[in-house]
Amino acid sequence: MVAVHVMKPLSLCFQILLLLLLAVSVFSWKKEEFRNCNQTPFCKRARSRKPGTCNLRASYVSVSDGDLVAKLLPKEGSSEIEDPVKPLVLSISVYQDGIMRLKIDEDPSLDPPKKRFEVPDVILDEFSSKKVWLKRFKEETLDGDSSASSVIYLCDNYEGVLRHDPFEVFVREKGSGKRVVSINSNGLFDFEQLRKKQEGDDWEERFRSHTDTRPYGPQSISFDVSFYGADHVYGIPEHASSLALKPTRGPGVEEFSEPYRLFNLDVFEYITDSPFGLYGSIPFMISHGKARGTSGFFWLNSAEMQIDVLSSGWNSDESSKLMLPSDKERIDTLWMTEAGIVDAFFFVGPGPKDVARQYGSLTGTPSMPPLFAIAYHQCRWNYRDEEDVYHVDSKFDEHDIPYDVLWLDVEHTDGKRYFTWDRTLFPNPEEMQEKLAAKGRHMVTIVDPHIKRDDSYHIHKEASEKGYYVKDATGKDYDGWCWPGSSSYTDLLNPEVRSWWADKYSLNNYVGSTPHLHIWNDMNEPSVFNGPEVSMPRDVLHLGGVEHRELHNVYGLYFQMATADGLLKRGDGKDRPFVLARAHFAGSQRYGAIWTGDNSADWDHLRISVPMVLTHGLAAISFTGADVGGFFGNPEPELLVRWYQLGAYYPFFRGHAHHDTKRREPWLFGERNTELMREAIHVRYMYLPYFYTLFREANTSGIPVARPLWMEFPGDEKTFTNDEAFMIGNSLLVQGIYTERAKHVSVYLPGDQSWYDLRSGTAYKGGLTHKLEALEESIPAFQRAGTIIPRKDRFRRSSTQMENDPYTLVIALNSSQAAEGELYIDDGRSFDFKEGAYIHRRFIFSAGTLTSLNLTPSSGSKKYLSDCRVERIIVLGLSGGPNSALVQPGNNKVEVEKGPLLLLETQGPSVLTIRKPNVRVGDDWSIKIL
Repeated sequence: MVAVHVMKPLSLCFQILLLLLLAVSVFSWKKEEFRNCNQTPFCKRARSRKPGTCNLRASYVSVSDGDLVAKLLPKEGSSEIEDPVKPLVLSISVYQDGIMRLKIDEDPSLDPPKKRFEVPDVILDEFSSKKVWLKRFKEETLDGDSSASSVIYLCDNYEGVLRHDPFEVFVREKGSGKRVVSINSNGLFDFEQLRKKQEGDDWEERFRSHTDTRPYGPQSISFDVSFYGADHVYGIPEHASSLALKPTRGPGVEEFSEPYRLFNLDVFEYITDSPFGLYGSIPFMISHGKARGTSGFFWLNSAEMQIDVLSSGWNSDESSKLMLPSDKERIDTLWMTEAGIVDAFFFVGPGPKDVARQYGSLTGTPSMPPLFAIAYHQCRWNYRDEEDVYHVDSKFDEHDIPYDVLWLDVEHTDGKRYFTWDRTLFPNPEEMQEKLAAKGRHMVTIVDPHIKRDDSYHIHKEASEKGYYVKDATGKDYDGWCWPGSSSYTDLLNPEVRSWWADKYSLNNYVGSTPHLHIWNDMNEPSVFNGPEVSMPRDVLHLGGVEHRELHNVYGLYFQMATADGLLKRGDGKDRPFVLARAHFAGSQRYGAIWTGDNSADWDHLRISVPMVLTHGLAAISFTGADVGGFFGNPEPELLVRWYQLGAYYPFFRGHAHHDTKRREPWLFGERNTELMREAIHVRYMYLPYFYTLFREANTSGIPVARPLWMEFPGDEKTFTNDEAFMIGNSLLVQGIYTERAKHVSVYLPGDQSWYDLRSGTAYKGGLTHKLEALEESIPAFQRAGTIIPRKDRFRRSSTQMENDPYTLVIALNSSQAAEGELYIDDGRSFDFKEGAYIHRRFIFSAGTLTSLNLTPSSGSKKYLSDCRVERIIVLGLSGGPNSALVQPGNNKVEVEKGPLLLLETQGPSVLTIRKPNVRVGDDWSIKIL
């Protein structure tokens, strides 16, 4: 804070120079700029505790308001002379579909100094209606254990158990008694209670030049979580690390290895294979094993968190007082946070998709994006002016490369004032947007959370007058530095402030905007150049006296939420918004897309993008991707081409680059490289119907678009640590190429059925690793036998111009000569699909006949009609030599011939093709091959 007040009297030129120096320091990632565990007191304390040191027991167990409740008291004979421990309140709730909730907090009747923060707005309102009201519990003594336990019903196959002394909570299978997930099995639970400051108390914490005042003393919580029958654990994004989380403590791990950190930070050119925290924090972990299946654990807490994954044998210290459970086949983890309460959820699975659905029912499924948003985006910091925009747009057309969205970064504004335009560079923004829209294209502009402290800037003036800014520890409007220089930040915890911010996106308030304009929220961690760890001080105050330390990780969610609400208001609730954000938390999936931040143009960042995208998908953030080409640096043409070939399968597909890099639009690298990038982008457009169908599946179920192989093949151990290949839905497998000048690539194809190469149609046997030639034209990608994939094969300028194009169905037959697939269609723009205005078809091929079945409910108040037809049907793996096909209804006979698998192939293999069967995609019909 002192540094900011010193800056104010300085000359404008000196302020600008200082800002540039601050920005340079931010954009030179240094390990010493960020705290490690030893420099984070709560983490250091929690890691120093020995197993079995928790001295709390559960007492006064009863059922109240449908919950199992108890008091956690120190064991008899234990003494806390200097700091007596007050009882804690524990409650266990049960919800439908195998979800158990555990809450532990200070007892409000004992008058704590303040109410500890509970994260609002993340859990769906309707989730409370799924509560199973407990009426009773049973007491029992566990085998080999003299302590009593309280057992409650969870669902048909599972029970929840509260062990009394020492206190422990776990889920177990009925009948077998096998555990699934537990808390405090290793006795590491600790809860630092709030205190009133007494004379002599020194609670200040210092890091570099920053001091944290800590008015209520240390208030951290830590506990161990164990996953039983697990081979690996996954999740807790965001980290640039492997999909299967590596141990951070115990035998075989470096002595000073860091925990996985969850603390939203603006990190420049982050290093790979690291547990260091990045832009988002989702405290959700999934375990998976061949023996037990899948389970999950989520801690609803938005303070800084550190999580250790403990290697086998970590607790073998003979001096430990620990009483281990008999089932030792498990993975232990240690969860540590700075503040908040215990509000934890157990998910029983037992399959990967079951856990995805259970978590989605709690925090929400991904919003259904507009169709254009899942096509290709072109972005750069920055396109200079309107002439530059028109030039780039025309070049895409000139080179026959489709795209849907052009982006503008911060330089398009008037002096870094958001919701404004630099009228010298962009004199006619409405006309510019309308010209793009005439081609079916859209524009995205950036709006960040820092507001320039300029009395002539209407948004700052209004926010200041209304008291909408967060306050520093002295109660004044917090003043930090970001792109505009001296800046303040709105208190988005306050619903009134979020509503006010949403109103700024109206066409009247955002002058120069149109309905074709969508929004990019960057720097929303929040990023503060002169703040501790390039962020906001932890003692900054929000609504109701909530300290920033308590809600830091949810701030970015609130910013994206307010923006999405603003675009909804702008369109009177009729149009689906598109909002991309960098910082995120559990629930962010309901408001738009995220990306993996400021990556680099190197092969390691290409490789690590896959586990990062997959990990986000496991935590319901399905609409995600990495900057194609790398944000920083200048990729060599081969790397850029390989990135486009991989990025075409990211759920969010955007090319982006820093302003200090060379221009890298796809036509700038020679004719051959342009051709290769064009083909990669065309592949994405060809599969848009399949991607859109998967986004609808994610919207209804929470199951991600991009999936780890083990999500589709949960019993195949070879898939558990494979994060170089991934599934798109249940039908496509993609293997990236991550090395320069690769001649060959090894691809493991799971399962016992064949896989068909997407370009050649060649069948490869499942259950084997295949060594394939690394082709220049594409990365390895395969369609799974037994599936049907819808495509649109005509090349257009944008997805909007494809709306009425016909479909191609690609049928990949399995060993039973059968296949199934689905197609979902709606208007791609509105929310009418919620009222039944969509087409949902299931295609089934069996006994030589392809049948189209209707999955659209008849009860919807609205309908969606399409005159689109099926233009081609391609059949892979059909035995025999058919000559014709019979189409019903109509009894029409059509010829069966040989044709190309991909239209972009000028010369390629021929496959069995039924041309122009002339059936409408929304109708019931059947086609029998004769």
